[in-house]
Amino acid sequence: MVKPFPDYASVTEYLYALKAGGVKFGIDRMRRLAAALGHPERGYPVIHVAGTNGKGSVSAMLDAILHAAGRHTGLYTSPHLVKLGERVQVDRRLLTEAEIVAYTNELRPVAARAAAAAADEHATFFEFMTAMAFLQFQRKQVDIAIVEVGLGGRLDATNVVQPEIAVITSIGLDHIAELGGTVALIAREKAGIIKPGRPVVIGRLPPEAESVIRAVAAGLDAPVHSVREAFGENPDRYPATNLAGDYQRWNAATATLVARLLDRSCRVAASRQTGPATSADPTKWGLTAEVIARGLQSVNWPGRWQRTLFGGRPLILDASHNPEGAEVLGQNLVQLRRETGRAPVIIAGALGEFRARALLEVVCRHAREVHLVTPHQARASSFEEMVALVPPDKRGLIHRGTLEAIFPDARTCTVGGPGDTVVVTGSIYLLGEVLERIEPGRGAGEGKLQDF
Repeated sequence: MVKPFPDYASVTEYLYALKAGGVKFGIDRMRRLAAALGHPERGYPVIHVAGTNGKGSVSAMLDAILHAAGRHTGLYTSPHLVKLGERVQVDRRLLTEAEIVAYTNELRPVAARAAAAAADEHATFFEFMTAMAFLQFQRKQVDIAIVEVGLGGRLDATNVVQPEIAVITSIGLDHIAELGGTVALIAREKAGIIKPGRPVVIGRLPPEAESVIRAVAAGLDAPVHSVREAFGENPDRYPATNLAGDYQRWNAATATLVARLLDRSCRVAASRQTGPATSADPTKWGLTAEVIARGLQSVNWPGRWQRTLFGGRPLILDASHNPEGAEVLGQNLVQLRRETGRAPVIIAGALGEFRARALLEVVCRHAREVHLVTPHQARASSFEEMVALVPPDKRGLIHRGTLEAIFPDARTCTVGGPGDTVVVTGSIYLLGEVLERIEPGRGAGEGKLQDF
């Protein structure tokens, strides 16, 4: 008999050991684990969301829209910013440490039995977290779950679900070692979440990627609904949201199109109707135009052009971890300079040369000064690696920094001066480390339990 872990510290050490075992592609382990648990993922409707960028924002928007309709929602995303429990939320309440302990103790013997059958069959860290999400959503009796893909789609652990709607927000070059070095190859991997006969919503995709997605969908008799076809090309005609940036209006349009389709599907369990629209029609989700608009104005998604005041100056936190994200960052920095009349002070850090190169090209074009920091991650780019990517004529902008020196306490920022805007950008892990320092109420960070 497997002895239960007594506390959260021992559980996190166990989960860290699983993470250290690396990422294992393939969903057979997750299928067996889900079957051993009685398929909790089949106990509620699911919206499955993939994409190179925007999948987290679209997931958060859908959660906000469904919450505005009075629905009881589950939300599964990754990675976390500060605390592991951020990944699994019910009505935006994080999975608690006590729940993580209980679920780990429940899942551990199941995983051990599976591993006894084959040496490589032990569930991974991400598969453990995915199983926790499925069980939590079942036991909390959510009306619907929004499940974000971890990496890719076809071989992702989340791909055991049979979604009401599959969503592909964007396609760009990222994780090319795992997913392929071309847009077409990456699109094919993400198209793996499309299921026979189930609708798929696509955001703004490159033509090559869209043709791949449409071909896969046609082969599965899955109807495709395009944001471009529904809303056109002009972002000014797109739904508004409280998240800043034109790209967030693209995401808002994607979420709106999903909500419209969901409301037409009428696949909702009458026994759990709680929303305000149910008195008129108990089979619908109640996702009226007014509800969708209200939801899009109440989205809670930190680290995406998130504005605050800190240390006496404006502070913006914005994850930008691949070339497509860097392009969006550049658009936002142009707008910021128009608003403020001056170039910002930028704090940047990245994981790997591919991401760092795209980030620094944009950052050096728009910053008054750049403070390069190294996230506390094994894959993080060092100062020397990053500065080598900076053009010689821009190296005068560069400063070596650490978060401990830049944010020494929860009230102080040591870079920039009066009138400056400070922008923290790059790896989402860097943003999590900043939030841990400036918002200590979030608790001690759990960066060692990051996986992608």
